[in-house]
Amino acid sequence: MTSKKSRQPNGASSVYQDKNGRWHGRVTVGVKDDGKPDRRHVTAKTRPEVIKKVRELEKLRDAGTIRKAGSQAWTVGAWLTHWITQIAPLTATENTLDGYEVAVRVHLVPGLGAHKLVKLEAEHLERFYAKMQRNGSRPATAHQAHRTLRVALAEAVRRGHLVVNQAVIAKAPRLDEEEVEPYTVEEVQRLLAAASKRRNATRWVFALALGLRQGEVLGLQWSDVDLASGVVRVKRGRLRPRYAHGCGDTCGRKPGYCPRREQIRRETKDTKSRAGKRTIGLPDQLVQLLVAHRVEQDRERGLAGDEWTDKDYVFASPTGEPLIPNTDYHHWKELLAEAEVRDGRLHDARHTASTVLLLLGVPERIVMAIMGWSSSSMAKRYQHVTDPLLAETAQKVDGLLWGAAEAQPASAQILPLRLDVEAAVPLVFVARVGQHQIPFVSRELALAVVDQWGADHAEATAAVEEWEAEKWELESPLGKAEVRESVPTRRLVHRASAVFLPGGSESAAELPEQWAEYAWEFETDAYTARTAAWRTLRRSGPGQEVAAHVRGIDADAVAEAFAQARVQAVDRARNPGKYGDTDEW
Repeated sequence: MTSKKSRQPNGASSVYQDKNGRWHGRVTVGVKDDGKPDRRHVTAKTRPEVIKKVRELEKLRDAGTIRKAGSQAWTVGAWLTHWITQIAPLTATENTLDGYEVAVRVHLVPGLGAHKLVKLEAEHLERFYAKMQRNGSRPATAHQAHRTLRVALAEAVRRGHLVVNQAVIAKAPRLDEEEVEPYTVEEVQRLLAAASKRRNATRWVFALALGLRQGEVLGLQWSDVDLASGVVRVKRGRLRPRYAHGCGDTCGRKPGYCPRREQIRRETKDTKSRAGKRTIGLPDQLVQLLVAHRVEQDRERGLAGDEWTDKDYVFASPTGEPLIPNTDYHHWKELLAEAEVRDGRLHDARHTASTVLLLLGVPERIVMAIMGWSSSSMAKRYQHVTDPLLAETAQKVDGLLWGAAEAQPASAQILPLRLDVEAAVPLVFVARVGQHQIPFVSRELALAVVDQWGADHAEATAAVEEWEAEKWELESPLGKAEVRESVPTRRLVHRASAVFLPGGSESAAELPEQWAEYAWEFETDAYTARTAAWRTLRRSGPGQEVAAHVRGIDADAVAEAFAQARVQAVDRARNPGKYGDTDEW
């Protein structure tokens, strides 16, 4: 009697020979986006060769490192274009997105776009960064390209198009610490004298005397200024405008130069950190300048008539519109030329204000509050400037900015700052990532965890909080003893799961899954430190399914454990009483 050929179970790998004598293998590795099985095909001349290829695919599948269906089609250029247009805008702020877009369009796509995404290697990136700098790009530009690529590839890993983020492995371009070049007392005086002859003169006093960032100054509104109390509240920043054609793209110009251009971006956004939102006391001289500035603005409002748009900006165009950052930058360059002062960045005015505060002996914590710094390491960058000048500057404090005729105490003569800042107290910097709170001794460490967590979990919230050390010790669930002095270990964890119906058949509704994800040692589950761990459990509810779950940091061990877990899950589904399961489970 001839025996009937047994049929392979659904989802099992198959090997067969076609009519031309070539061998083929097919392996089910998961489910496609449309819900159909993701069945991969390999071919070879001989049966042993194709079996070897099938086993390799099965090993990748079981380790959770198989690439998502369709990943082979992505080039680096296609993925970056898709990411910058479809994915990044969902979470990135406008200015961040602008930086990403320039890095992608100007550097990454032209330099790396032809590579297959799955074949990109760390060495390709390192050679690309070196080539950028040889061709004249600044180290900071190469570093920005690296950061952009790292975020984009992290998203590809998260979505299953990549297994490893090569930008994490590649050595980032060396970024030398920015040299602080504040203007001298005499240069500041010349700048203020030249500014007094220009429209919106007080705008430059804010930069040189208080060190506000460009966006913070241009985003100021009169509702933020209390002239009676002599304080200004910084809580928003001006965004670079972006335009669209209002003519139907018939003018032949770029959108920004279209005669009927339309603004498509909001004018301001709130500052992104607690340190950025701050209240600063105004020097008496600056209060007087603001009073005069408001009188002049009222005069312009009357001249503009119906063309005036009342948006409450402190520094506005002759029709009340907010100033454009690019135009403001060119005005700064013109001011430097008029004052016959060496060329410098607008940000150097901010360096000047912070240097003045440190020279006057203002406590570091107060300087941080004025400048909106989130890290004390910023103040240390000014030490090489302030130390040699302390003795000399002590003789020049009299009339530092406005040249008073009579000597006065430094606290009265220079920036009589009134701040809503308490005396410095010991702090703990807490990284709040998802449901976790991790305390650190410095903001830099907490930010490092928050930044990487954000890259791994784009959908989750992450932020750094400041706690007084004593309050943390008394009120936190972890206590002072848990404050960390280093960034925790970040490990790749492999996972697998399968579900079985009563009787032992595998659930068609929940196909087996294998995947990998990054985890941190502060996550409480023990799998972040074990090669492999597995368990089976009977689910509650009418279905009475049995689930098998495996996870660990060793891919081979997880694959081996998954086989054991599946065996027990089948046995448990068939014999619930053996494991103490009941119908009331």
